[in-house]
Amino acid sequence: MTRTTIELENDVAAELAGTQDVVLKTLEDHLDCRVHLRGNVLTLEGDDVDIDAARVVVDELAGLIEHGHEIAPGTIQVVESALDHHKDPAAVLEDVVWRHRDKKVAPKTVNQKEYVDAIRSKTVTFGVGPAGTGKTYLAIAMAAQALSTRRVSRIILTRPAVEAGERLGFLPGDLMAKVDPYMRPLFDALYDMLEPERVNEFLESGAIEVAPLAFLRGRTLNDSFVILDEAQNTTPEQMKMFLTRLGFGSQIVVTGDVTQIDLPRGERSGLIEVGQILDDIDDIGFVRFDDTDVVRHKLVQHIVSAYAEHAELLEQQRQSRKKPRRRGTGDDDQDV
Repeated sequence: MTRTTIELENDVAAELAGTQDVVLKTLEDHLDCRVHLRGNVLTLEGDDVDIDAARVVVDELAGLIEHGHEIAPGTIQVVESALDHHKDPAAVLEDVVWRHRDKKVAPKTVNQKEYVDAIRSKTVTFGVGPAGTGKTYLAIAMAAQALSTRRVSRIILTRPAVEAGERLGFLPGDLMAKVDPYMRPLFDALYDMLEPERVNEFLESGAIEVAPLAFLRGRTLNDSFVILDEAQNTTPEQMKMFLTRLGFGSQIVVTGDVTQIDLPRGERSGLIEVGQILDDIDDIGFVRFDDTDVVRHKLVQHIVSAYAEHAELLEQQRQSRKKPRRRGTGDDDQDV
């Protein structure tokens, strides 16, 4: 066991301590060594290799604080992710996608940063990965920014209403009331970006349109920022229909999680197939997230990892059952 101390500037030490030492506790959870802070002296205890790695993280955090960054528990995850990918943590944290009053939306992982960069530079961007990786939230933040700067004249949000099917027409109310249960996550993100009154004004004027995927058939979407959410529940035909709605001055972002397909058994997912068809086309970007990009409660990351491991085990078992049996040695091979 090795012990080393780092003398910090007073303001850096105060920021690292945080409220009730929550930042320090998070730092210790992420590092493979013990962390103590007394006054402005930070003490690290552990193996030499772990302490060296911890020093790099602490130095990066100190540099961010000195440049005016507010350190929160999630910041540590950003720093670790960036360092693991040999990226500059500040370049990730300083890329503010949307700012509204006291809310600031910025990437929290390297893959999120690549996703934001892809949306900026590509006409069509696919964000594929598990729940909690910020695919939809960041896309809506980018859409809000595009609308506010008048790069587009409207935002169109759509989802395949798989669960509703033919029953959508039997739900009470007008179209908005019918689709509300399926679009609620998109509304929640919008209300996070803008005041509710502003969102309602945009909805009434048509500057924001929310509709089931089927309602886009036959249309050409010009001067629009279009987001297709839950795209794993599209069929290949629906995905082709949606992508060919693209008009002049528009861009498309498609998000989905191929581990949560709700299509009827035997139905192919358009999100899986589109990756095989369009992966090499210029001006179309694919960003694939994994469980390390989950930015919800830490337990969500563990749940996603556990399900991924379970799915891999089931696939191995399925493949082993498909192996042909050798003939010619048992009674089962005799003619009756």
